[in-house]
Amino acid sequence: MRVTDTTAQAHALQFQIQQAMTEEQRLLMALEMSLFARELARAGIQQEHPEWPQDEVSRELLRLAFFPAPLPAGL
Repeated sequence: MRVTDTTAQAHALQFQIQQAMTEEQRLLMALEMSLFARELARAGIQQEHPEWPQDEVSRELLRLAFFPAPLPAGL
């Protein structure tokens, strides 16, 4: 899938670099991107709710990731 904020030349170079990577390198890159996205989401929640303790931020992060409705109070 081609992103729209990248020139065709930059996209071709990025694709070439990724094709040269081993499967392990591509997996590690995907995991790093996932962790980065999670940290961005966490930072957004903390910015919206600076008064929330870390456990509440973590609950909201899980809710946003896995559940369309709020988590039960016991989780």
